[in-house]
Amino acid sequence: MAGFVFGDGFFSCDVAIVGTGVGGLYCALNLPETLSVALFTKAAAEECDSYLAQGGICMLRDDGDYDSYFEDTMRAGHWENTKESVDIMIRSSRDVISDLVSYGTQFEKEADGSLAFTREGAHSVPRILFHEDVTGREITSHLLSAVRKLRNVRIFENADMLDIIEKEDGSCGGIIVSATGSSPLAKSASARNFQGRHIVPVTAKRTVWACGGIGGLFAHSTNYPHLTGDALAISLRRGIHLKDVDYIQIHPTTLYSKKPGRAFLVSESVRGEGGILLDAQGKRFTDELQPRDVVSGAIFRQMEKDGTPFVRLSMERIPKDVIMTHFRHIYERCLDEGFDCTKEPIPVVPAQHYFMGGVAVDSDSLTSKGRLYAVGETSCNGVHGRNRLASNSLLESLVFAKRAALSIASGIGSDDAPSWNGGDLSAYMDEKSLADENRAAVLAEIERAKKARNG
Repeated sequence: MAGFVFGDGFFSCDVAIVGTGVGGLYCALNLPETLSVALFTKAAAEECDSYLAQGGICMLRDDGDYDSYFEDTMRAGHWENTKESVDIMIRSSRDVISDLVSYGTQFEKEADGSLAFTREGAHSVPRILFHEDVTGREITSHLLSAVRKLRNVRIFENADMLDIIEKEDGSCGGIIVSATGSSPLAKSASARNFQGRHIVPVTAKRTVWACGGIGGLFAHSTNYPHLTGDALAISLRRGIHLKDVDYIQIHPTTLYSKKPGRAFLVSESVRGEGGILLDAQGKRFTDELQPRDVVSGAIFRQMEKDGTPFVRLSMERIPKDVIMTHFRHIYERCLDEGFDCTKEPIPVVPAQHYFMGGVAVDSDSLTSKGRLYAVGETSCNGVHGRNRLASNSLLESLVFAKRAALSIASGIGSDDAPSWNGGDLSAYMDEKSLADENRAAVLAEIERAKKARNG
């Protein structure tokens, strides 16, 4: 295909995007079809946190809602948000929703055919669109389907980003990828085979990091375990600016389980629709619609007071038909764990959920490294401040992914991506050691940032 080059030990494209969540996919969809675009993901394309989002996506309902939406976002973020970014996100929301609908996304409707809105914690009014309790899957699946139809885009699964390529002027010229022997990328790296993996330089005119958050660094997280903050580790090595890396959101309610693996999130919209939190004596102990960090703190204190590893979430105030439709997948997962949430409270516990910090970017998602962009949970444009408002994550990712695409389209020019210079790749051969070093570096930076902020 024109625009893609399988060279002597390297692969070349116009734009390399790392990640297949909503940020990476929507960026690709907004790039000109004249550009060759390659998307890389560590696992299968569907195994991204965007697929896991349950609650919904915010939208400015009308101009009269602007002030309220802006204040709700700022209040949840403890007024540490970047106002320009918040304004951009809110004012772009209706266009983004219109795009999603055009790609086939089905949001819940009222009887008259108008969009239905629900409310979640820290929102003063209902402004959240949803599809049952699998909104992320509904949105992401349609975006992925649209991307797969594009002739100028290729998706490479099971391809891990190990580093970036730096050009002579210090800007980003692509990425270093580890791919399986069965990957089409392997033919570009036949001489760089290491234990069944192939180290492949990918040269690109522009690079976009859309590789998710840092949940894989924690024992209890709602994230996929392969999301380990790789972009942050590379930034630390390459001198790329980071921002607010100690701002890590704990989700108040994940289903308590002794089974290993990713924590199952019980959507905040359950509490928005009337779910209440109960202590060991079955008494309500907090206002469930406060910001997530406040509710999480109340739960931790109650667990310590009661001497229990969880509190309980009751859905007794939610009509059964709402549970069986809006929260059908949560209901089914609870049954798998031995609980009927239509008849009894379920055990819940806070878990790491979202990363408000990340790679520092401007309003067009450009990092401090030339030719390198970052979007979604990987980036930090200041929208969320210290604590993310519920259901702003999908919207923020989409809005700023599109801005990255428009910036790339307007500035990419006719400059050719460089051919690989045959540099030494031996440093990338021991991927386990590199992963361990990355993990240690990111966790150390989080602790350093915490100490610096606390004086």
